[in-house]
Amino acid sequence: MRLDLKVVIGVSITAFLLWWILRDVPFGEVWTQIQQAHLGLLLAAVTVATSGFLIRALRWKVLLQPVSSDTSLRNRFAAVNIGFMANNLLPARVGEFARAYALSRIETVSMSAALGSLVVERVLDALVLMGILLAAIFSPSFPASVRLSGGPLGTALNTVIVLLLLLVVVITLLLVIPRTVVRVTERLALAFPGDLARPVVAALEAFLGSLEVFRSPKLFLLGLFWSVGLWLWHGLSFWLAMLAFDIHAGPVAAYFTEAVVGFGVAIPAAPGFFGTFHASASWALSVFDVPAPSSLAFAFGYHLGAFIPVTVIGLYYASRIGLSIEDVGESETRVKEVVKRQHSEVVHLRSRRTGGSEGE
Repeated sequence: MRLDLKVVIGVSITAFLLWWILRDVPFGEVWTQIQQAHLGLLLAAVTVATSGFLIRALRWKVLLQPVSSDTSLRNRFAAVNIGFMANNLLPARVGEFARAYALSRIETVSMSAALGSLVVERVLDALVLMGILLAAIFSPSFPASVRLSGGPLGTALNTVIVLLLLLVVVITLLLVIPRTVVRVTERLALAFPGDLARPVVAALEAFLGSLEVFRSPKLFLLGLFWSVGLWLWHGLSFWLAMLAFDIHAGPVAAYFTEAVVGFGVAIPAAPGFFGTFHASASWALSVFDVPAPSSLAFAFGYHLGAFIPVTVIGLYYASRIGLSIEDVGESETRVKEVVKRQHSEVVHLRSRRTGGSEGE
């Protein structure tokens, strides 16, 4: 039932956003501009975007260091593509669970440890995207009238800043007093039904095992280095795609759009980020006075171009390691079961403890 509700909400948001961005723009105009796109530049953009998954696999080695120092680049690359394929084809955002499940099938890494490393990955991505967003907004080439006028941009920026500050506070507390945070979370979770509360606490327990990345200056700086490199490289694909659709707003517009899209696709949607990607990209480019038909042609053309390769590669690797689409679709349930079982073991051991340090 919960899965069905997630699907309904995601599809509804996608349908609304697609209607909203196309309500005043004849799709015929958008399609004409897509047909007139520079194919060479668009292929270059897609190539850059697709090669970014290799950078993700390279970064993942750093994030897995606290739990496994020896994982194969090929296996990490396979799991990365399987995860993004799952997000493109399956509902309810199972991609992270699919990545963790796939890696556990081909490496000696537990599902919970792999999932914890992906939570760290999302934290680093959020920090870097926020940095890119701020750098773009305060760049001399960013429209000053928009930067100083507040409005939707100011509201969105303030919201993101507040959320990131809360994220930093939570991570700091987890580093300083981890067991206390878990206990408080357990008590707060009692207000929710058991089926909702247990995964939250269990995921938090899994995350604790990957916090060594934040405790180690070396691992943190390496993870941050790879994250910055990933998003600078990925932003290049946005710039090339913009040029393919005759949008000459400059690299600042490309990186601003990348950051807005990066946060925008976090909103629940149908598989493949349909609607959220297009609405985010269209709004970001409107800040630079790009006409709606052009921005939508870019959004639809680039999104579809980037959608196909990773989906095909993900399906290929899933087949190679013996995973069916059904297996991938059930990965969330399997990972959550393992994480909850490990959490129950931790609680049992904690209840038997008669004294000693809390390890805080």
